[in-house]
Amino acid sequence: MTEQEEEFSEKMGIDLEGGEEPAAILVGVYSGGKQKSLCAEHLDELENLADTFGVPVAAKFPCSVRKIDASTYITKGKLEEILAKVGESKANLVIFDAEISPGQQRNLEKILKVSVMDRTELILEIFAQRAQTKEAHLQIELARTKYEFPRLKRLWSHFSRQRASGGYLRGAGEQQLELDKRLLKRKVERLTGELREVKRTREVQRSARLRAGIPTFAIIGYTNAGKSTLLNALTDAEVFVEDKLFATLDPTTRKFTLSNNQEVLLTDTVGFIRKLPHTLVAAFKSTLEAALHDDVLLHLIDVSHPSAEEQAQATYDLLKELDVHEEALITVLNKADLADRAMIDRLRVRFPKTVVISALQQTGFDDLVARMIQELAERRQEVKLKIPQSEYALVTELRREGRILYEEYEENDVIVRAEVPITFLHRLDPYRYE
Repeated sequence: MTEQEEEFSEKMGIDLEGGEEPAAILVGVYSGGKQKSLCAEHLDELENLADTFGVPVAAKFPCSVRKIDASTYITKGKLEEILAKVGESKANLVIFDAEISPGQQRNLEKILKVSVMDRTELILEIFAQRAQTKEAHLQIELARTKYEFPRLKRLWSHFSRQRASGGYLRGAGEQQLELDKRLLKRKVERLTGELREVKRTREVQRSARLRAGIPTFAIIGYTNAGKSTLLNALTDAEVFVEDKLFATLDPTTRKFTLSNNQEVLLTDTVGFIRKLPHTLVAAFKSTLEAALHDDVLLHLIDVSHPSAEEQAQATYDLLKELDVHEEALITVLNKADLADRAMIDRLRVRFPKTVVISALQQTGFDDLVARMIQELAERRQEVKLKIPQSEYALVTELRREGRILYEEYEENDVIVRAEVPITFLHRLDPYRYE
């Protein structure tokens, strides 16, 4: 048994015997013929997730259902078909392309006699595999703990129940369940506290960047859209790049000099994905917010992907959930060398401030840099101010909100030339100096 197979066996509670290899059957549901092709696309993405996790896919099983079954998610007839497919393919894992309830998961495992996981658990496992920084580990561990809480499986039927006068006392299984719940609650509290400390440290670092007055561009987009490739091409960052979903999870920031010699910071962020588990949205919200509330967002879209429009919409939906405004956003259509021209034209019409590039081929970069310069120019303005020394707190605020280019002290005043965000201009009107 290989190291990867041993890890899979331990995680999923599956005994791989005599040369047996991990193999999964993927299950998706749809209602109505129009949704069948969409279900197939989602199962293709789930297959990519399984591949990233390290589990080969034995079969993909799209199910037409009229109504979700409360106890088993899919109907008895479909379950019988899947059970037959499990036996035929010798699969030892079934993955559902949806979030199933703890009760449904237990019932499915009893019927199918193999381990069952849902899309949420699969993504959590991938994140756990690939996280590098302390903060990412803490966030993922918090998300996994919250996911596991309603899925405690320690109350086995073989535990005894103790009889007493007037009824039953709680048996060993129930006592263990309560103990597990208390342990998980304490774990959530501990992880939340540790994350709070990490967040404070990050806010200090962010404040230092703001004081330095260096604008920041956060590269966002669907997973595998080419964010790390773009950062590497522009800055020689040497960020790990792989043709798999969630190849990198931890944000990486590098300096980049625009063609007008202005220094900016570029930050690569974790990739978005449709049906992102809410536990992960909550756990990663602080990290995402730190990047998403920077000066400008570069929204990277893999324009060569057949589901490019749906992937772009998934990113916009998550931005809305995080309460991020779209005004400071440049849409970057990546992998244009592999794309259909009609798709490029359609997305250029749909999204404002669009640039077409190929990060791998390093084409279109001049247009991208020009758009970045223009965006900063539109968002900032240079002003000359005369500020009384008694109001020096305003100079401190200027350092935090903008960039001081020149500073000279007179008898009672400070003469300042600064570059400031246009949203800050109204505060400076009384101090304008020509």
